[in-house]
Amino acid sequence: MEVANISPDTGDGESWSIKRMIFWSAEYLDSKGVENARLDAEWLLAEALDMDRLQLYLQYDRLLNLVEKSAFKSLLLRRAAREPLQYILGNTSFRELNLLTDIRVLIPRQETEVLVESVLAWGSEQEGGLGRVLDLGTGSGAIGISLALEGKCSQVVATDVKSDALAVAINNAKRNGVKDRMEFRSGSLFDSINSDEKFQVIVSNPPYIPDSEVSLLQPEVVEWEPAEALFGGKSGMEIMKEIIIEAPKNLTSKGLLALECGLGQSEQVVSEIEATETFSEVMTHRDLNGRERVVTAERN
Repeated sequence: MEVANISPDTGDGESWSIKRMIFWSAEYLDSKGVENARLDAEWLLAEALDMDRLQLYLQYDRLLNLVEKSAFKSLLLRRAAREPLQYILGNTSFRELNLLTDIRVLIPRQETEVLVESVLAWGSEQEGGLGRVLDLGTGSGAIGISLALEGKCSQVVATDVKSDALAVAINNAKRNGVKDRMEFRSGSLFDSINSDEKFQVIVSNPPYIPDSEVSLLQPEVVEWEPAEALFGGKSGMEIMKEIIIEAPKNLTSKGLLALECGLGQSEQVVSEIEATETFSEVMTHRDLNGRERVVTAERN
């Protein structure tokens, strides 16, 4: 059965229940190489029908009308073309947040929640909490907004080299009720930060994928997400090194540097931090799959 057969213009006269549509479209997406095809099919159908996923199961036998089939077909074809689900839906969840997401920003990932958690855990042990936080390369704002919402912050300054990414982050800060606790600045890394500005926390999920690994990535990543938010140069460490070298001048004494890194990079990140001779308490933190994903260190 071709995908055109779920279109209202085929005149096939077939009845499509929610259950039948889920099973068929899951098989179709799977044939296109889509991971988690069944789950994605459910999310797309729920979007087309303007209901949550639970309602799909409660209305398994309900038949779709022609308008609903047409709306679903449009979404399904986009996912079959390997457009990320989060871009199709226009939003995604991250910790306690619901974030607007589109092609202007990197899709927030579960691994980055470990970065946020490590910063929050550190802040919970500080008398003044997190204090003033600098979020470098904020993208959608997932990190900075989460810290502003969940942590004890006096202010979160979020920077990004792309003005359109900042526009998304600002909308997300408003959407999640923390705009008044944040300041957004345009510029690459520390370009918009004064040399005498001090922060208790500098946090970043910088681009860290080596340029040579582009062929290893899924189409959803390499064909849709912003390359400048993904690739960190020949070794993947170029931007990471720049942050590590520049961070000490803007960190308070005993301030925290927290960085997300790629698989197999944590040892090199630790080495680069130790080479500055300005940090102590260098620690690595594992993600839910047991992989070292985050490195934190305190300013001497």
